[in-house]
Amino acid sequence: MSLRESLQSSAEDMPNGKVRYAACDGVALLTLTNPPANGYSFEMMKDLDEAILRARFDGDVHAIVLAGEGEKFFCAGADISMLESVTPTFKYAFCLHANETMLRLEHTPKIVIAALGGHCVGGGLEIAMSADLRYARRGSGKCGLPEVALGVLPGTGGTQRMARAVGASKAIELMASGATFDYDEAERLGLINGQLDAADDAGFLDAVLERAVGYCPPHKAPMSVGLIKRAVQSGVDLPLESGLALERELQQRLFTSEDAKEGIAAFVEKREARFKGS
Repeated sequence: MSLRESLQSSAEDMPNGKVRYAACDGVALLTLTNPPANGYSFEMMKDLDEAILRARFDGDVHAIVLAGEGEKFFCAGADISMLESVTPTFKYAFCLHANETMLRLEHTPKIVIAALGGHCVGGGLEIAMSADLRYARRGSGKCGLPEVALGVLPGTGGTQRMARAVGASKAIELMASGATFDYDEAERLGLINGQLDAADDAGFLDAVLERAVGYCPPHKAPMSVGLIKRAVQSGVDLPLESGLALERELQQRLFTSEDAKEGIAAFVEKREARFKGS
C-alpha cells in the first residue's frame, strides 16, 4: 500500500467535517473537504486550525501536506454565500481568525507543502501562500487573487504575502486587476516552487508526498529543517543584526541534538547520515 493509500484509508474528519486529518511515516496530510470547490468557511478554518495544532504537537510528524479534495479545486477561497449572510462584525472576526490560523501554520517548526491540484484562487491561494513550499499539478487550473471584483481586498494575508513573494509593484498589479493565471505564470512569478506531471490527482499527491517524506528521518534531520523554517519566517523582517542573533540561538539548539552529532560524524566518516529526529 502506498503512503497516499495508507493516509487516505486512515483519515479522520475533524469536528466540523470540513478537513480530514491523517498521519503516517512522518507526514500529516490535511485535506480541505467542502465540495464542490472546497470553499472555506469559519467551520473549515476551525477544523484547519485544530488540525495544524494536532500536527504541531505530534512528535512523530515531521512534515505537513495541505491538499484539496477532488480533481478540480485545491480551494476556491471563501464561501461567498456565507459572507453574504453574516454581519460585518462577524466578517472581521472571521478574517482575524483566518489570519491567526495561517500564522499558526507559518510558525509551526515543521515544513509545510501545499499540493495544488486544480484551481487555487482567492482565499485558496492565501492559504497556499502560508505554506513553505507549493507544488502544482501541471495544467490543472489557475490561481490568483480576484477579490477586487467583489469590491473587497484579499483579506486572509493576501496583500502581505503576495507582496513578499513577488514584490510590491507586481503584487498591486495582480490584485488590483484581479487577474487569474495558469501555473506556468505562477512558477515564473515565483509563487510556486514547481509543477509536477501526473495523469490524475492520485499520482500528483503521490509525488508531493514523496517530496514530503524526503524531509523526514532518516533522510533529513527534521529539527534542522524546522529551525531553518523558523529562522526565515521569524527573521526575514527583522534588522539583519537581530536576524543573525536569532540564527545563532537556533543553531546552538541544533548543536546539542543527536542528529547534529550524527550528521557531522557521517560527514567525517564519509558515509550517509541516518537521522532519527532527536
